[in-house]
Amino acid sequence: MSYFIDSGYTSLNKKGEELCGDRVECTRNGEYLTAVLCDGMGSGVKANILATLSSKILCTMLAAGVPLNDCIETLIASLPVCKVRGVAYATFSVCHINNDGKGELLEFDNPGAILLRGGDARDLDREKTVICGKTVYITKLDLKPNDAIVITSDGVEHAGIGMLMNFGWERPQIKDFLKRAVQPDMSARAISAVLCGECNELYMNEPGDDTTVLGIKVREHAPTSVFVGPPVNKADDAEYVRQFMSLPGKKVVCGGTSSQIVARQLGKEVGTSFDFPDPSIPPIGFIDGIDLTTEGVVTVRRVLELSDVYLSPSDCAAKTFKKKDGASLLAQLLFEDSTDVNFFVGQAVNNAHTGLPIETTMKLKLIDKLADNLKRMGKKVTVRYD
Repeated sequence: MSYFIDSGYTSLNKKGEELCGDRVECTRNGEYLTAVLCDGMGSGVKANILATLSSKILCTMLAAGVPLNDCIETLIASLPVCKVRGVAYATFSVCHINNDGKGELLEFDNPGAILLRGGDARDLDREKTVICGKTVYITKLDLKPNDAIVITSDGVEHAGIGMLMNFGWERPQIKDFLKRAVQPDMSARAISAVLCGECNELYMNEPGDDTTVLGIKVREHAPTSVFVGPPVNKADDAEYVRQFMSLPGKKVVCGGTSSQIVARQLGKEVGTSFDFPDPSIPPIGFIDGIDLTTEGVVTVRRVLELSDVYLSPSDCAAKTFKKKDGASLLAQLLFEDSTDVNFFVGQAVNNAHTGLPIETTMKLKLIDKLADNLKRMGKKVTVRYD
């Protein structure tokens, strides 16, 4: 059975550094996801260059099916050599996994990855091998739905050294924290943020080392379809709604006119909430058979703003949205709960917007930008214009 392989990461820069010495690179090629976390020697610009070169080389070559030995040889030959230490050094962890949850995890000098399964956090079985004089650990992966792998740079284990802890955050403590803090419905990005956020607390908001957490999670497909605006030809309304409702998964309708059209075609009424959890966001509506009904442009614009923050690798805030306004509910559904998103974007001119600074082109631009951000989250996104 084919699953959705979810990935996401969060990074903290060492105190006083503008660039992070860790780097994450992800690429999808066919049914495989290749995700690389590299930690460059030292910190700042030099470390960032080492990590960026290493992650690009490994991710590109492994995704293309190049044997690991050749990848390591190319990496060693390509990295600049430190004049002080006489070595070119960047540690790495590579996850190469297909849509069935099968693949490999390769680790060189990074902390061992942690497997989250069934509410437990455990070490992975690793086999030691030597490639080009370098000791690399290889794990054969056979993951099941809701399994997650947590890959970290050594900044995680260093968290709290000389501050809240004498010797940093020891591995058993990290696993205990993950068992307590990670909920079954969390995305890979949410898992990375919750662990990185705890590291930031232990560092007392002044990280003593670059700190990165990369999450990889196997999920069942969870599609959501979003109806935004009626089609240009009013005669197409019935077929448009039929196709929208025929898709599997959850259904969202954005916009007052869209809500009326969908309700009419379904033979339902549109109800309206009188609650204003956020005064700047119009209240949600209710249509029997539709999972979420919201206002249009104002709500979508807020969701786009939330997506920019959600994607920031330096943002350690919780990735779940607890507020009950339309934008927060839609953000939770699209960012955290969904794996596949289908937009039905009608391009009819909305008479309700006459005299208002709202144009069809504005709506289209908002959807295009939101779709791009969802793709950056790793979602499978389709946009249909009518």
